[in-house]
Amino acid sequence: MIDKRAIIEKGAKIGKNVKIGAYAYIGADVTIGDNCEISHHSTIEGVTTIGKNNRIFPYASVGTEPQDLKYNGEKTELIIGDNNRIREFCLINTGTIQDNGKTIIGSNNLFMGYVHIAHDCVVGDNCIFANGVTLAGHIKVDNGAVIGGMTPIHQFVKIGSLAMVAGASAVSQDVPPFCMVEGNRAKLRGLNLTGLRRHIEDRGDIDKIKKAYKELFESGKPLKEIAKKLLENSDNQYAKKLVEFILNSKRGIAYERKM
Repeated sequence: MIDKRAIIEKGAKIGKNVKIGAYAYIGADVTIGDNCEISHHSTIEGVTTIGKNNRIFPYASVGTEPQDLKYNGEKTELIIGDNNRIREFCLINTGTIQDNGKTIIGSNNLFMGYVHIAHDCVVGDNCIFANGVTLAGHIKVDNGAVIGGMTPIHQFVKIGSLAMVAGASAVSQDVPPFCMVEGNRAKLRGLNLTGLRRHIEDRGDIDKIKKAYKELFESGKPLKEIAKKLLENSDNQYAKKLVEFILNSKRGIAYERKM
């Protein structure tokens, strides 16, 4: 199941039932889990650990060194979970010692063509990145986020769970969970109701999220002041998740305050 034209360096660890196509390159410090499919002309190098049932498509470059001028050849890592699809020409870098030294990707994600995930990013599970999404360094993307095509995201930004970013946006501030943003610069356009209805069974929970959203972003009052009050008074786990994200934001929230 390994093409004789593939290059696999001594020391690489290959699991069971792994397919490796012609002219693929696997570096010495790479570990690949069971049932993965590594297509022809793809590259996996660096200290890279890949879980089970992943598909890496032609010309993807996985585990290459960071595009950071401070990087000086340190042994940093890339860790990828299970059941991911990494499409053609994706570029995923390892971490840097200026952070925790690791780029981490969860499971069940789809990264379409030409996606770039830079050093020290952390991506959760069940995310979709459309073609040409570009993550700068140190970005965190929580579970179930959807990012539209040709969207660049500024370093250190956080994207909350079940958030949705419209295609061709430019994101320079944090995107709260359950919300939609759009534009250059991207700003809040409402709740991701379709995503909420797909993932949250209790409609009462969705109503609580709607109420919290209105108080936060439509009252015209200072955002953190409202968030603190909601955190003290809310008993809903999802509403609390929304306000805690806002209170913990360091880059600020991508929204325009209504006067």
